[in-house]
Amino acid sequence: MKLIVGLGNPGRRYRDTRHNVGFGVVDELASRFGAPFEAAPVDALMARVRAEGGGVILAKPLTLMNLSGTAVGDLLRYFRIDLAGLLVVADDVNLPLGRIRARARGSDGGHKGLRSVIGQLGSEEFARLRVGIGRGDLRRDLADHVLARFDPDERAPMDAAIARAADAAGLFAAEGIDSVMNRYNRPDGPPAGQEDDGRDPREPES
Repeated sequence: MKLIVGLGNPGRRYRDTRHNVGFGVVDELASRFGAPFEAAPVDALMARVRAEGGGVILAKPLTLMNLSGTAVGDLLRYFRIDLAGLLVVADDVNLPLGRIRARARGSDGGHKGLRSVIGQLGSEEFARLRVGIGRGDLRRDLADHVLARFDPDERAPMDAAIARAADAAGLFAAEGIDSVMNRYNRPDGPPAGQEDDGRDPREPES
């Protein structure tokens, strides 16, 4: 069994904000499979997708972003899924708008949700799929940027990125993270000489 968790903040106030791109990706996957979300046995919503190899659980933590790790850890333990079966989907201000990037392991990159997951699991050895939301106007406070909704001209490229990320997450469920990296990282690679794993200490408490 695989667990795909989209990170975000619950509630109407945060719906469709940049920080909730992870929710958007698992929502897209659930819609494709006709899998309704329901209350999970932990502090999250979940949708079950039947597939070869034991199926997939899609999840959205009901904690705030900074406490996402609690739900992720509880889901892994409840369903007895090991770290190799986990994919966490999150937004990333360090990637250009609409770019996606998969990793088999790594640091939190300044993302408070990933930091919480790493802290709860005691390990960085889990797959993650990051969806670029861009940094936006450098004069704008980063917390305001990530908690804002997309501008009208950003909506189409972000919808395309969410669909692409959902494709990548589906491939993870079927074949694992190596296949995702091989297929999706090369065409969406970072510009030459630009690192995409940098930490940003300005990531807001949200």
